This record gives sequence, structure tokens and C-alpha cells, in this order.
Amino acid sequence: MTFIADKQTLEDLNLLGKYKQYSIFSLFNKVSTTGGENLLSEMFQTPLTDPEAINKRSAIFQYFQSKQITFPFSNGQFSAVENYLNGDSGNNYASAFISLTKKKLLGILVRDEEYQNIQNGLQKTIAVLDDCRIFINKFEDDDHPFHDELLTVKNILNDPKLQWLTTGQSSTSQLSLQKTAKYDHLLRHIMRASLTAVMGTFYQLDVYIAVAGLAQERGFSYARSLPAGNNLFKAVELSHPCIEKAVANPVSFNQESNMIFLTGANMAGKSTFMKAFGINVYLAHMGFPVAAREMQFSVKEGIYSSINVPDNLNMGYSHFYAEVLRVKKVAEEVSSGKDLVIIFDELFKGTNVKDAYDATLEVTAAFSEHLNCLFIISTHIIEAGEVLQKEQDNIQLLYLPTIMNGTIPAYTYQLQPGISSDRHGMMIIENEGILELLN
Repeated sequence: MTFIADKQTLEDLNLLGKYKQYSIFSLFNKVSTTGGENLLSEMFQTPLTDPEAINKRSAIFQYFQSKQITFPFSNGQFSAVENYLNGDSGNNYASAFISLTKKKLLGILVRDEEYQNIQNGLQKTIAVLDDCRIFINKFEDDDHPFHDELLTVKNILNDPKLQWLTTGQSSTSQLSLQKTAKYDHLLRHIMRASLTAVMGTFYQLDVYIAVAGLAQERGFSYARSLPAGNNLFKAVELSHPCIEKAVANPVSFNQESNMIFLTGANMAGKSTFMKAFGINVYLAHMGFPVAAREMQFSVKEGIYSSINVPDNLNMGYSHFYAEVLRVKKVAEEVSSGKDLVIIFDELFKGTNVKDAYDATLEVTAAFSEHLNCLFIISTHIIEAGEVLQKEQDNIQLLYLPTIMNGTIPAYTYQLQPGISSDRHGMMIIENEGILELLN
């Protein structure tokens, strides 16, 4: 089963994008090779929904974090090997020898560079494979979650057919035609599939070592995945992974308390907190390190957010109608029985206060009845929270406070139980001198 996160959610949480500023992908993209980067991108686009698979991947990251090693290869080294292995070779030694003989003669007669390019690619590949064998043999301990994959690579690189890698024959500056044909046929024909598998495992090593290094640097931890049934989520000191020294907050849900109704002034940190929650939920389902001291969660089938819903002028949609369509989409998914995480930031802010109050109250109450899902809904309409407090016993009422230093607001970014009473909009407008400018 594929974990669901649609385009709107991916953009709201800024999850993907190599070149997008402050994207979560760019935060983790510390890999050394193009193959590693492609694998990292694939992991980001396909979070997991199987608790065992999630926990296994987390355990692999933890293992490499405990080793505190550096990936000792460059992208140039692996690109050279890939380019070489992807080239053509004869179906047998005789045809490979004849083909290379012709290429060598062409190199002498008309300065054709193909034979020399093959020589260069072969020697670079030999050098990298020898380095790979030395590196992989450092992992001697049997009891770790990446043991089987590393053992497979060890067996390939220690294959008797590759024994010549360690005999010093690979160090010659210029291989003879006979050896070039022999080694070329062996690597690019007989062992091509096996060596391609070796490359794939080393791309995994690139990702695991890079991500583990980031976790060590940032002080991230690893979430524990649980089966879906209990609808449990508990995080200690959860924060936004891209914000250094971010204020951390506890977050807790269970079957009897599956919704947070969040209030607070503008700039109090509601959106950042909701994004932090959504990002860490997504990372946890990838088996990646999370920005929390501790975290455990029941697996979900997907996540939907509504944080920065744009209008659609081409379709003739106003901002409010775009909001309504987004809520409808999420309602369809929730009512289908899927186990989801839902994040709504400022429901129905595109309409008048009366309609926004009625819609927020009714929609929030209706969503909260789906006890298999988790919800965070924020709003400025604190009156709706006061009604929900009396009618719904599965909703946590939390707020982010504002501390006034005279007429200057300051923000703690620390969750508190209850409903915000902050109404400082006019004070901020007055502080900026807008009315004075106009008068």
C-alpha cells in the first residue's frame, strides 16, 4: 500500500524539491553520488505503511549513525564505473579480443580514442571496485539490520573471478591488450548484473550514511512505528527540522483524543507548529530521523493538509471556493474509512465571520467523529472552540500564547491548554502607525 500525500500537501509542507529553498529534501540531501540522490528522491516520494519495514529502515540509519563513518567515494568515481559498465562488450572473450584489437589499431592509425577510453574506464572501475571491497570488509559485525545486503556485496567482490583485483595487476599504468580484453569481458559481460547490484547497494550506503550523519549533527531521533489499530501518536519535544534551535512542543493523540483545536494570534506560531507536525509524520513513515526527542506512532495511510490553498483564476474559483473544494476532497477521503492525518490551518478564512463560525463549528465536529484519523485544526474563531469544548470530549483545546510587553507582543511558541483570548490585531496596526499615515 502506498502512503498518500497529494500535491497540495507536498507543497504545504515543502517536502520535495532539490532546489526549493528550505525544502525537507534539500535538508537531507547530503549524499555524494547521483545514484544516491536518485534513491533519496525515490524514498521521499514513496513513504512506507508497513510498521516492520519502517522500523527496519530506521534501525539501518541508527546502525550507521553508531558507526560514525564517512562515505569515501565521489560522484565522479561512481559515474565513471556506471559509464564503463553500460558500454558494450563482446559475448565471449574471442569476440571481445577481436573488437578491442580493431579499436587499438584505429587508435594507432587515425588516432581514434575509443580504445583508450575503454582502457581508462576499465582502470577506473578496477580501482573503485578494489576500494569498495576494502570499504565493505570493514563491516565485520554480523548483528545489524543491513547485514544481508552487505554480505551479498562482500561475496560478489570476493568472488574468485575478481581475485586479480588484489594481486597488483590492477595497478599497472597500461594494461596489455590481452588483459584488457579479459577484464573487460569479465566485468562488462559475465559480471555486469552482479556489479550493477553492487553499485545499487553502495548507493544505499551513500543515503544511509548521509542521513545518519545529518541526524547526528542535528540531534534528531528515530520514531517507533506501531500497527494502525491503536491510533496512537506521541512525540516529546517535537519541532520543525529546518529551524535550528526551534521551540519544541509535546504532541499526543490517541483513540479517545484524536483532534487538536488550535488557537492563537497571528505570528504566534500556529502554522509553523502544524507544518512541523506534518513534516515529522511524513519523515516517520519514511523511516527517517525526526526532529523530536522521542516519538512513536501508529501507521497511517496518508496525510492531507490545507495550509496555503490558492485560488484558481483560470477555473474561476475564489479563495473561499478553493477552500471549500479542498475540505470536500479531504472529507471524501476521511469518509471512505482511510486512516489519515489531517491538517487544516485557518478553516474558511475566505468568507465572512458568521459563515466561517458556523462552517468551522460544524465541519470540525463532523471530522472529529472519525476516530481512526488524527486532526489538527487551527482558527481565529475562538467562539467555535468554546462550543466544541462543551459538546466534544475527544478534542484537545490548545493555544499558542502572546505575551505583551507594554504594547509590544512577544511569542513563546509553547503550546498551552485552553483557548486563546489574544486579540491584538488593532494594537499591531497602531504600532505600525498605519492610521497616522492615512490621517
